[in-house]
Amino acid sequence: MWKLFKRVVFILIVVNISSIMWGRFFNPPITFIQLEGLIKYRKLHRDYISFDEMGSLVKRAVIASEDQNYFRHNGFDFKAIRRAMINNQKNDKKRLQGGSTISQQTAKNIFLWNGRSWVRKGVETIFTFMIENFWNKEIILERYLNSIEMGQGVFGVEAASKYYFGKSAKNLNKSEAAWIAAVLPNPKKYDPKNPSPYLKKKHEWIMKQMRDVRLN
Repeated sequence: MWKLFKRVVFILIVVNISSIMWGRFFNPPITFIQLEGLIKYRKLHRDYISFDEMGSLVKRAVIASEDQNYFRHNGFDFKAIRRAMINNQKNDKKRLQGGSTISQQTAKNIFLWNGRSWVRKGVETIFTFMIENFWNKEIILERYLNSIEMGQGVFGVEAASKYYFGKSAKNLNKSEAAWIAAVLPNPKKYDPKNPSPYLKKKHEWIMKQMRDVRLN
């Protein structure tokens, strides 16, 4: 029994390391979260593109919205985590604030599944540490922007740009890029085509924040 356990652990380690190395050079064929969206919505809009093909505006908009310290942390933003904990203690469950970085979200989107269990969060931490050391910031951001859920069955900024605005991500103007980013982190609830007052306010905030975002 002990030998079997060690063999299973060894296989899991090899598979995980192999997937990390594969991910350095290639986007995933499909992820658990994309498969979940395909089953639930019976569609999968996804269009992988390279980092350069994305243009700069959508990158700046997403960083402004999700992780303004992206290029300054090592995968974990402890100040953001602390702010989220304080905020969540004050507010009800409908207004929970997350402290996950783009690196953590990439680890979840590429390798894991949706959910809030401590087990999943622990595995996410391991994968975040690994991609921060085996990949680089540009690769992580590219994988994130290609895999992030952007609507019901819509994944990645290129598919989202075509779905919402009928154009490629590199051709978005500043306002359109901010609308793409505004739906995060709850893209199944918010719609840039029919924005709520909250989404309009968030869009304006992202537009202002984009001025200070640097892509390095």
